[in-house]
Amino acid sequence: MDRIDRMELFARIVESGSFAHAARALGVARSTASEAVKLLEEETGTRLLARTTRHVSPTAEGEDFYHRARAILAELEEAYGRFRTGAPRGHLRIDASGQLTRTFLVPRVADFLTRYPDLTIAFGQSDRFVDLLREGVDCALRVGDPEDSSLKMRRLGLLPEITCASPAYLAAHGTPRDIDDLGGHQMVGFVSSRTGEVMPLEFRRDGRVEIRRIPARVTTDNSDTAAALAANGLGLIQAPRYRFTAALEAGTLVEVLPDTLPEPMPLNAIYAGNRQMSRRLDVFLDWVAGLFAAPA
Repeated sequence: MDRIDRMELFARIVESGSFAHAARALGVARSTASEAVKLLEEETGTRLLARTTRHVSPTAEGEDFYHRARAILAELEEAYGRFRTGAPRGHLRIDASGQLTRTFLVPRVADFLTRYPDLTIAFGQSDRFVDLLREGVDCALRVGDPEDSSLKMRRLGLLPEITCASPAYLAAHGTPRDIDDLGGHQMVGFVSSRTGEVMPLEFRRDGRVEIRRIPARVTTDNSDTAAALAANGLGLIQAPRYRFTAALEAGTLVEVLPDTLPEPMPLNAIYAGNRQMSRRLDVFLDWVAGLFAAPA
């Protein structure tokens, strides 16, 4: 194995958590994989993997090396791919919120992989800012526009938003009939990862967007936690409608103020701006855009 082969092997071991799985995927013996990692650790001068009888995981240094290795491998694959015709090949690393991934991507990704049998995908799930280059991520699917001008963006669709609260909260505080009735109400505060501040409620009335800042006794920077807090009676909440579909059907949340909906939120693909988009990412984003263009 040359140095690039060892990096690819190491990346697959980290992703699968197994020497055997990685060796099988690359068509090499388990002993060859062990020797290759041993040589890689000698070359880097540090321990990259922590091994137990049941699992393999990267050390802190190994995690850093993995992200750098994945970025290098992606660059190599892209360089060769520019001169190769035919179906896209390679590995995609996509980061998106857990709810969006489970709602839109997971139910349909088998069709995508059937269409492109030479592609593999790793989904990371978070609401946080992702360092795309350092972490070796091809793109992040995010609601809202990036502030970093070095990044590129592709609009994939619009996500309708609604305002909700739990029946228990509305029983205690009353159901607002108009946005001018929000005095005395509370909200679940969602902290923006970009600004570090709680985002206000937003409504569209008579063609204008109006902002309402109401008290939040509890805040979070995690969208799943925010939804759970609202279902437990901690206040009003705004988020894309898809997030609340099951809760609305179950009656654990109730939509309020339907005549003054928030502005739809743009869903964007964010990717590094210092290199040309790979063909594998291009076909993936075309597929995702198609999901949001199709009827609900």
